[in-house]
Amino acid sequence: MGFMWKILLILVFLTFACSSVRATVSYDDKAFIINGRRKILISGSIHYPRSTPQMWPDLIKKAKDGGLDVIQTYVFWNGHEPSPGKYNFEGRFDLVKFIKLVQQAGLYVHLRIGPYVCAEWNFGGFPVWLKYVPGIEFRTDNQPFKVAMQGFVQKIVNIMKSEKLFEPQGGPIIMSQIENEYGPVEWEIGAPGKAYTAWAANMAEGLHTGVPWIMCKQEDVPANIIDSCNGFYCEGFRPKNPNKPKMFTENWTGWYTQYGGTVPYRPAEDLAFSVARFVQNNGSFFNYYMYHGGTNFGRTAAGLFVATSYDYDAPLDEYGLPSEPKWGHLRNLHKAIKQCEPALVSSYPTVTWPGKNQEVHVFRSKSGACAAFLSNYDPTYSTKLMFQNHPYDLPAWSISILPDCKTEVYNTAKVTVPSSKAKMTPISSGLSWQSYNEETPSADDSDALVMDGLHEQISVTRDSSDYLWYMTDVTVASNEGFLKSGKWPLLTVMSAGHALHVFINGKLSGTTYGSLNNPKLTFSDNVNLRAGVNKISLLSVSVGLANVGVHYEKWNTGVLGPVSLKGLNEGTRDLTKQKWSYKVGLKGEALSLHTVTGSSSVEWIQGSKLAQKQPLTWYKATFNAPAGNDPLALDMLSMGKGEIWINGEGIGRHWPGYIAKGNCGACNYAGTFKETKCQSGCGQPSQRWYHVPRSWLKPSGNLLVVFEEWGGDPTKISLVKRTSEWHVDQTKISLVKRTA
Repeated sequence: MGFMWKILLILVFLTFACSSVRATVSYDDKAFIINGRRKILISGSIHYPRSTPQMWPDLIKKAKDGGLDVIQTYVFWNGHEPSPGKYNFEGRFDLVKFIKLVQQAGLYVHLRIGPYVCAEWNFGGFPVWLKYVPGIEFRTDNQPFKVAMQGFVQKIVNIMKSEKLFEPQGGPIIMSQIENEYGPVEWEIGAPGKAYTAWAANMAEGLHTGVPWIMCKQEDVPANIIDSCNGFYCEGFRPKNPNKPKMFTENWTGWYTQYGGTVPYRPAEDLAFSVARFVQNNGSFFNYYMYHGGTNFGRTAAGLFVATSYDYDAPLDEYGLPSEPKWGHLRNLHKAIKQCEPALVSSYPTVTWPGKNQEVHVFRSKSGACAAFLSNYDPTYSTKLMFQNHPYDLPAWSISILPDCKTEVYNTAKVTVPSSKAKMTPISSGLSWQSYNEETPSADDSDALVMDGLHEQISVTRDSSDYLWYMTDVTVASNEGFLKSGKWPLLTVMSAGHALHVFINGKLSGTTYGSLNNPKLTFSDNVNLRAGVNKISLLSVSVGLANVGVHYEKWNTGVLGPVSLKGLNEGTRDLTKQKWSYKVGLKGEALSLHTVTGSSSVEWIQGSKLAQKQPLTWYKATFNAPAGNDPLALDMLSMGKGEIWINGEGIGRHWPGYIAKGNCGACNYAGTFKETKCQSGCGQPSQRWYHVPRSWLKPSGNLLVVFEEWGGDPTKISLVKRTSEWHVDQTKISLVKRTA
């Protein structure tokens, strides 16, 4: 009898132990179920490295005030493991601190571990050293890649477990994502892609996090993984398994800005319309990409020509301020959806079509809850829709929400929130500037690396700098005909991108750069050569590494040739295969001129001898932190292209000299949206203002360093504060009064 009692006690203990680690996050086809409560989850993307730790609490609070349940973020491998086995979880990369702040605010976390992120982030989030692991191929059934990827994913999961951050441990993480938008890549590469998808899913599940795993844009998702949709609209999406919840992991709130392009925006009315249409079609989870876009600090921007600003026309702008009416209009939408939640999570809609372009979804639960969505899909005309013998006025391309099937509490096209307009007010100008001229190296410098032929840029720099010098000598005989005729030879340089400066005997001969549609470039111009040895120095400049595409790790950057001189006595001379010398980065970078210590190591020029409108020039100035708490930025309108630092911290790449081209006509919210539909800033710099986090400033003596490639006037740079101007659209308010 005693033995049987012992067995019984052991069984009871094992049962209790198993139940204590059982996942408390589950789901069905209608809702996510957290601790027994059925929920429609409202989420927003905030990427921790695109803001500062000092900004995080306010961003999270505004997200909660805006009606969010969940904060979604990627995990950025190259930020956390910049070199193999050496990890960084500090400052902007303090992932644990970010997640704990979300938890303290009472919100959940969707952790998109990836570790491929895309995200317009340098190299898609992969560390550059990964490219040089022997035998590696990215995102396919490749053993070296799978070993490295699994190691990082396990590292992140183990950290989360050790900090008890998964929901079954009492933490806020309710779901995780493995890979990211892999479906199109798998379709392209076939069988190796399918094998990789299955491996990634099994690997993730084997980590036993206790929360669901997601794959987005993955039609053939493995059985235990939830598939989800990304795009501007996802109402027609159906998960592969009808018993899984319908998820909208990326509802694009706008689009990213590229140098040379306009600033895209998406009207609040259309964004709200896409959400309401998704929810009325049984949507259980939707996420705004982005809710706060933030800033691509330093050299983190990618995608070729992606701007430093990652504002994304998000509800919270780059500086963390509510972008109105978008933030407020969506907040009101979320309130309406939450009022409908009892009916939404426990019933399927009855759908009717009372008229042309009209649709009605009615949810009725067994407990008596009722919610209705009344839709007008016409992009041009408003309509009067009859529902339960009552007329409802619906503007074009809109949905009205009735949480009790009677009272309209919200319409996606009726904006009652005042609009805001960003205002940039100069508060510090006329800074005392000093300059330092960057030196042009030559092929015979002692520290130059000499190799035969032309070599791909990143294979030499390992992306330690945007800059790589390609240098060679050209000997010109004294009897060359052009020396007498003055008809200079034609130098042609073909490059894989992204920008190029050509120097002949230490003097700038020309500059060229790629475009949004074609990062590759060709320099072709007559160059002034002399009899004897001529020094040709090509400064190749990268503007972020590729972040998307099949096997993008194989894409090339830099001067790959051919390089030729035409117009010599011999005809055309091919310089491609001769000896070239290479020098990584700039002298100013090697001296760390962007830091207080480094900037003190050289003599700077000031006063009347200050270099202005001169290429390859370093500038520095000091300033005191302005009073107040308003967000700050630098107005760089007077400059061309380069990089900016404050107290040694990288603000990012500046390129106000690249003027936006596009179609900036009027934009009607109604009708299907795409990223080129609504544009602003034509004929202006793609980005003029550059965010300066207040937490990077000291009360006085702040060091501002600018490296200028093209040549600009630093005396016109000013520090500005970001505020908002408000106005109320009376026509929209009166419309609401007439139709409510």
